Amino acid sequence: MKVVSFGEIMLRLAPEGYLKFLQADHYEATFGGGEANVAVSLANYGIESVFVSKLPKHELGQCALNNLRRYGVDTSNIVRGGERIGIYYLEKGASQRASKVIYDRAHSAIAEATISDFDWDSIFNEVDWFHFTGITPALSCELADICEIACKKAKEKGIKISCDLNYRKKLWSKEEANKTMSKLCQYVDVCIANEEDAADVFGIHADYTNVTSGEIHHESYIDVAKQLHNQFSFSGVAITLRESISASDNNWSAILFDGRKAYHSKQYKLRIVDRVGGGDSFGAGLIYALLNKFDAQETIEYAVAASALKHSIEGDFNHVSIEEISQLVKGDGSGRVQR
Repeated sequence: MKVVSFGEIMLRLAPEGYLKFLQADHYEATFGGGEANVAVSLANYGIESVFVSKLPKHELGQCALNNLRRYGVDTSNIVRGGERIGIYYLEKGASQRASKVIYDRAHSAIAEATISDFDWDSIFNEVDWFHFTGITPALSCELADICEIACKKAKEKGIKISCDLNYRKKLWSKEEANKTMSKLCQYVDVCIANEEDAADVFGIHADYTNVTSGEIHHESYIDVAKQLHNQFSFSGVAITLRESISASDNNWSAILFDGRKAYHSKQYKLRIVDRVGGGDSFGAGLIYALLNKFDAQETIEYAVAASALKHSIEGDFNHVSIEEISQLVKGDGSGRVQR
């Protein structure tokens, strides 16, 4: 099985522990980004995982590429060029203090990529699945066109396509997102979203829900999933449901709608170490389960368990094993020492 993910990998700079930006005198450097996080997870699960992007030829670009290789990701289709790698600064929240992200990604190599940079006929050779997120087309009009070209080519070759809506208000407006994602989603088989994305991108709201207060009405999201399915004929709609008690404590679950029936996962009470990449780890778990033909209930349980465990891992990447995920799915979330 072979999966291609397309997007941006960024340098992540974060103060140590839970220090605020204003307190920090040094920053920890790691790498991450929506589709790159998915690629690393899938490689970790034994899937042939290919990441497609554009990185500068200088040492920082090479560091990002080496980091992907370290975790078994195929980087042979990463184009080299451009002047800079995108950066994001992360201040991790705790208790009632929210996390903060500051982007410095304008004019990054991938944001200035052109249609001629990517040979999708070659990239999609013997590929089973293509994954992208709503972040990538938000980076430039050219990238929106590139995503559409990739989706058309994937459809020609019978490749399944998944898209995580991943709306980012710092990258584009809701109106821009709606226009572009409405076009791209007509090619998508599996749509992944969180509790806010459907409202932000498509204006589809869940009743009796207030994400600020952490109130999530699960049944209302079945209706959201049905509306997404009816609008775009998705074969599957998966929505993660995060009940934010505080920055440190969340309740975490999800639903999967297959066009006929909705499947609810069990709910996990999380004590968060690092929530960045939580949605990406969910997407990777979902893709892995669907590729391995898990039934619908097993699929959503696997994806939620994988992402629940990610919240205990520092950095963007999810480093948990299939065995650890399976153990949690079976009900062992005790955290007891394994000897």
